[in-house]
Amino acid sequence: MKIRKADFAGSWYPGSASDCEKEIKKFLKEKFIPLSLDRSPVGGIVPHAGWFFSGSIACNVIKALDGPTPDVIVLFGMHLHPGSSCYIMKEGAWDTPFGELLIDETIAGELVEKFPFIIETADRYTHDNTIELQLPFIKYFFKETKIVPIGVPPTKKSLEIGTFTAKLANRLGVRIKVIGSTDLTHYGLNYGFTPKGIGQSALDWVRNENDRILIDAMLAMEPETILQESLTRQNACCAGAAATALAAGKQLGAKSAQAIAYATSHDKSPGDSFVGYVGILF
Repeated sequence: MKIRKADFAGSWYPGSASDCEKEIKKFLKEKFIPLSLDRSPVGGIVPHAGWFFSGSIACNVIKALDGPTPDVIVLFGMHLHPGSSCYIMKEGAWDTPFGELLIDETIAGELVEKFPFIIETADRYTHDNTIELQLPFIKYFFKETKIVPIGVPPTKKSLEIGTFTAKLANRLGVRIKVIGSTDLTHYGLNYGFTPKGIGQSALDWVRNENDRILIDAMLAMEPETILQESLTRQNACCAGAAATALAAGKQLGAKSAQAIAYATSHDKSPGDSFVGYVGILF
């Protein structure tokens, strides 16, 4: 079996199991909005910056997916635009500091039969942080759970993939949970996006308006609105991932969503260029 290496270990997050565990235990001590959904969550939306900036949010969202332990976690991510192809890794495993995560070949195989994908392998793949940064958390909290990593662009066709994945899991009798990986507004000269200039007023606009509009669409569980707003307002880097996860979550029976945290990179590293992060469960 071929194993995809952990490209970002030792840089965007710790490279050893012991150091990862230290960070995770620290993250779990941080205070977040208490979960108040009326059932165990079937999925979540997480950020994917380096653990220093957003690891605590992603960690606590993924921990909250414990409930009945899932057989498979389907992760939607990748930095893609509307004209991009879809991507999937359909066999093998992905390494983490805690050990390997196996790909669920049954679900991945049926998805490949149903939809056109660019197939990634352990030797040939896109260098992308959106999914990898979640994997140590998954392996830590769900040691035997398999994964299906999927890259989805911000298109309505991606939503079909999410809905089909949930239906497929139900048909196969496989208990799944889903994760959509996206950061929010990338603001400042570093990102070529400064519609409100620079300074405190720009930060306030991102926090209270631009990011808020997309978060509200997530909380309303409106996948198509997420796609529309992100393309209009540039307030998500991986809107396809978030929207597709929500489409799958709705098919899995989710009726409501809750934000447990919001932050920006400015909170830890003040500057005129910054990124928004949210953690949502549904």
